[in-house]
Amino acid sequence: MMTRLGTADADPGEIDTGRLEVGETRDGSSFGLPVAVINGAEPGQTLYMQAVSDGDELNGVGVVQRVVPRLDPAEISGTILVVGIVNYHAFQVAEHRNPIDDTKMNRTYPGNENGTSSERIAHATFEAATRADLIVDLHQGSTSRMIDEVRVRCGKRHRMHEECLELAKVFGCGYILDQKGPDGQLARAGPDDGIPTIDPELGGAVGWDETSIEKGVSGVFNVLTHYGFLDGDSDYERQTRASGFDQYGSPVGGLVTFERELGQRVSTGETLFEVTTPFGETKAEITADSDGILWRTRRLPQVATGEYVCSVGTDIDTY
Repeated sequence: MMTRLGTADADPGEIDTGRLEVGETRDGSSFGLPVAVINGAEPGQTLYMQAVSDGDELNGVGVVQRVVPRLDPAEISGTILVVGIVNYHAFQVAEHRNPIDDTKMNRTYPGNENGTSSERIAHATFEAATRADLIVDLHQGSTSRMIDEVRVRCGKRHRMHEECLELAKVFGCGYILDQKGPDGQLARAGPDDGIPTIDPELGGAVGWDETSIEKGVSGVFNVLTHYGFLDGDSDYERQTRASGFDQYGSPVGGLVTFERELGQRVSTGETLFEVTTPFGETKAEITADSDGILWRTRRLPQVATGEYVCSVGTDIDTY
């Protein structure tokens, strides 16, 4: 049976690329999101994958760029639907938010076909996503420094929690954040529609990070193997899971020096970072309020009073 997404259509055993039209630009020209359909030769489940719903988070499209050429429809059971760049307008100007409506795209799901620019794009991509049995929404930590992780955002009381957590474990970045996310995230809206959904946050980089991209590529192939799209053994390791965050700002202005590396354990009362003058004079030492893992940090050292500095993942266990 032929499968279509936008202008891409593929019969069993075929792959096609095209555009999913979602509106017009300011000069009245139509525009569309780049899409791909990989229709396996044998029947099976459907995976939906998207990237760049935040316009400066590029590691996800790096994953798509490497994964799609390696997919041979003759060897696949099931169907893979891909939207390579979701936040079209923000991607064009290398910004996080959609500049047409100054909106963070991943707060607009499930969208509105008659709404703002972001809501219309969210509606179109959510319609594609809800055709699937599994959803992978590729992200990264924008301009912050952070570990590679997978986020489960539906909340522990959600009926789809265990399925989402299993998908996160299979993806296998090594770390899972299991914490209910804000309204409007695809990783919230997908499970509400009964579809296991994860939000891999593939590190933090200004632009492009090869190590995180390769982890994302491995994660996608882990999913494809585990869920039967590809033949092979499904062998995955236990993941380190955090169920909360402690966020830390600076009580003073100055230059930040971290006492721990990303991914390292911290104990209550240990120094996380020091703030100094430009001459190295100590102004403040900030200690951890809880045991945890240094999860995310600001990239640049200069801070003003009250400005965000870092996050520690808390309530740590393994899954």
